[in-house]
Amino acid sequence: MFCLLKLILLPVLLDYSLGLNDLNVSPAELTVHVGDSALMGCVFQSTEDKCIFKIDWILSSGEQAKDEYVLYYYSNLSVPIGRFQNRVQLMGDILCNDGSLLLQDVQEADQGTYTCEIRLKGESQVFKKAVVLHVLPEEPKELMVRVGEMIRMGCVFQSTEVKYVTKVEWIFSGWRAKEEIVFRYYHKLRMSVGYSQSWGHFQNRVNLVGDIFRNDGSIVLQGVRESDGGNYTCSIHLGNLVFKKTIVLHVSPEEPRTLVTPAALRPLVLGGNQLVIIVGTVCATILLLPVLILIVKRTCGNKSLVNSTALVKNTKKTNPGIKEEPCYFESCEGEKNIYSSIIIREVIEEEEPSEKSEATYMTM
Repeated sequence: MFCLLKLILLPVLLDYSLGLNDLNVSPAELTVHVGDSALMGCVFQSTEDKCIFKIDWILSSGEQAKDEYVLYYYSNLSVPIGRFQNRVQLMGDILCNDGSLLLQDVQEADQGTYTCEIRLKGESQVFKKAVVLHVLPEEPKELMVRVGEMIRMGCVFQSTEVKYVTKVEWIFSGWRAKEEIVFRYYHKLRMSVGYSQSWGHFQNRVNLVGDIFRNDGSIVLQGVRESDGGNYTCSIHLGNLVFKKTIVLHVSPEEPRTLVTPAALRPLVLGGNQLVIIVGTVCATILLLPVLILIVKRTCGNKSLVNSTALVKNTKKTNPGIKEEPCYFESCEGEKNIYSSIIIREVIEEEEPSEKSEATYMTM
């Protein structure tokens, strides 16, 4: 029994003495776009009233890359390191064991695993929390829309911690006009109710479409006008933390509407090269078809005339007593050919009885 108790207590004592009893929390994941901001939470919950004396934020980009310090806090002094200078700051309340980190103007190289380490005074334990940051390509900061259409303008603040949005505000700054409030949202924590309102010439044309409980203050602008072109700045307030984003909106004139008339359609019909070629081919074929028919008729007429003339001459040679009756009608050569053929048939039919009569006479 004593040996079993010794085996159970020994690993616990070793972990405590060597500082291996760190408190690890399962990693959280966060996805942001290039140029946006990200709030990575690191809060240590403790029932004991102990203060934080050291915080370290370390980035691990991958297996081959070395770990690099992002920021460290010691003796009430916060120091950003290296390329993270002027882009990171502690946003948590140190007195409440909150060492949350705000990363602004996120870059592609910032992707990786961020590990927060919190050490308390008089404690050998180290509280650790990891945040996996995924970085997506930058969203377009300039939008194009036509007059009369609708446009969605996104404004989302990414955070691993649940923080209540206390205020969302959209400010418009035109090319020539002064700043003007477009939309404003208030949230009252005591009543758990939010109030939204559109202002000025944007009244009744702006709606909140984002999920406030997910730090999304996106809006939709309907019935866009030419005067709506300009800069739109979104501000999301989470207590003392303010996230801002600016979108440039370009408005192009509405396409003119023209009446559909035959005169308007004629250039469109003749505009295609293929259609012009097809129509030209059909027209040329129609024009040349009578000429081709006339040529074929003339060729066939000449051939039949030559054949009939030769046949008549041969008939005259074999039967000199046959006389061709002249054509009394002043008509085309085709009619002469018809009469000649008739004469030939009559002559041939008359020759056959004469030959038969001569044969009969010789026999008698």
